[in-house]
Amino acid sequence: MSTSVSPNRPTRTAAPAPSAAQGVWLVAEREIGSKLRSKAFVISTAILFLVALAGVIWGGFTASDTSGVPVAVTPDAASQVEGVAGLDITNAPDRAAAEDLVRDGSVDAVIVGDPSSPVGFALIAESSVPTNLLLMLAETPPVELLEPDETGGALRFLVAIGFGAVFLLAASLFGGTIAQSVVEEKQTRVVEILISAIPTRALLAGKVIGNTVLAMAQILGLTAIAVIGLTVTGQTALLQGLGGPIAWFAVFFFFGFILLASLFAAAAAMVSRQEDIGSTTTPLTMLIMAPYFLVIFFNDNPLVVGIMSYVPFSAPVGMPLRLFLGEAQWWEPLLSLAILVATCIAAIFVGAKIYENSLLRMGARVKLREALGA
Repeated sequence: MSTSVSPNRPTRTAAPAPSAAQGVWLVAEREIGSKLRSKAFVISTAILFLVALAGVIWGGFTASDTSGVPVAVTPDAASQVEGVAGLDITNAPDRAAAEDLVRDGSVDAVIVGDPSSPVGFALIAESSVPTNLLLMLAETPPVELLEPDETGGALRFLVAIGFGAVFLLAASLFGGTIAQSVVEEKQTRVVEILISAIPTRALLAGKVIGNTVLAMAQILGLTAIAVIGLTVTGQTALLQGLGGPIAWFAVFFFFGFILLASLFAAAAAMVSRQEDIGSTTTPLTMLIMAPYFLVIFFNDNPLVVGIMSYVPFSAPVGMPLRLFLGEAQWWEPLLSLAILVATCIAAIFVGAKIYENSLLRMGARVKLREALGA
């Protein structure tokens, strides 16, 4: 007895494999979705935002409480303090007389006209300039110290801490998360299913893009908090001074994060157990922390900060700091960014090769020479 199949009955066909671009987007969506469903990630992000908001508001109100700041002003700089509330102004006939007022402690700082300054005036202080005074001025002027101390100004240190802490926390948090995700997929064999549907490099690209989107969202959130906090506390002058450096920080952070995310994923692919992640990612963590601490501890050393503003792993902190303090020429951030982008591209190629050669190897840790092999 023969059977026949109705010609009108639909037949099942295999779903076409996703293209490389579709595969990247699917992995990125998966990474973003898993983070947003994680209570730990959501709570830690909320705490970060709350702490940042509290810090900005507290700092803004502290800076706005500037009644009685004693400053001397020479005639050629009198227009710079017009409309600035909270100053106890002493008029000095000339620069020499103003410096004498600083030395004998009558005033904390002197505002003098300076044709060579980009903003038309300069500040003179004994060993350090009061942070509140710098925050009150519409533009950050050059600073001259009569008796410089070894630690530098407080504002320089605070700005270095601010940029450095954001970059360090984001890079460490997301770098560690990427590494754990890669090893977890290896342990559970999920990666074998994934790369049967999409190319290995598309899987890596999706992970990097997904986590970059989340990290940049946090940066934009922190930027919005800074704008709101400074606006509420009336620190619009400081907000104007920080606008450019913050924008540059976001650009540097974007490429710096892609650089680190690619390397973290590649390093994690070399091991097969969560317990072994530290053996391959510790060098990367040191690459993040060492430049960060150099910029923080040597923030008052223009030579060290200048060098670190060109090192790819510390440029996202060093260059915005120099821009805020007016120590960088207009072309320097462009050159530093070009170096960072070139390093980022090289890291992507190297990281992709390590990731591709190590992802399916189970058991003992893959040696770097083998991971870089053809």
